[in-house]
Amino acid sequence: MSLSGKDPHVVGRVVGDVVDPFTRLISLKVTYGQRQVTNGLDLRSSQVVNKPMVEIGGFDLRNFYTLVMVDLDVPSPSNPYLREYLHWLVTDIPATTGTAFGNEMVCYENPCPTSGIHRLVLIMFRQLGRQTVYAPEWRQRFNTREFAENYNLGLPLAAVFFNCQRQNGCGGRRS
Repeated sequence: MSLSGKDPHVVGRVVGDVVDPFTRLISLKVTYGQRQVTNGLDLRSSQVVNKPMVEIGGFDLRNFYTLVMVDLDVPSPSNPYLREYLHWLVTDIPATTGTAFGNEMVCYENPCPTSGIHRLVLIMFRQLGRQTVYAPEWRQRFNTREFAENYNLGLPLAAVFFNCQRQNGCGGRRS
């Protein structure tokens, strides 16, 4: 929770724009280089060129998880008519490990917004079993809610989002 007591996923409109309200039930640690991603962190496109290190919690290695990374503001925050854009999809991640131990179904594509400040969200779901989630046919207009429904993933167990803009971008977010 933030200092104001409001859920940062609600404040950042991740809940609503991409997922329904959920309760965090597992730890999710995302690190780009030396920077751990916290909700609302500002990163430039040059800082997210390489895929992040992702570590997840849990207790039972027989549980498997799916990580989805999407851009909510494509092509621009003021007109996101191509929402969502799938940047990364990793399945079959065993509990207590990370994406390095999972199956990269859609390879990491670094965010490089051309207009405005984009929200990038990484969302963790629990799978019903191993090899039960498959890659979508395309990255554009990906729908996290439909994807979760199609594969019986339920509500997210964890999520974290950051803001990203091009290297020479300036200015703040427009509502």
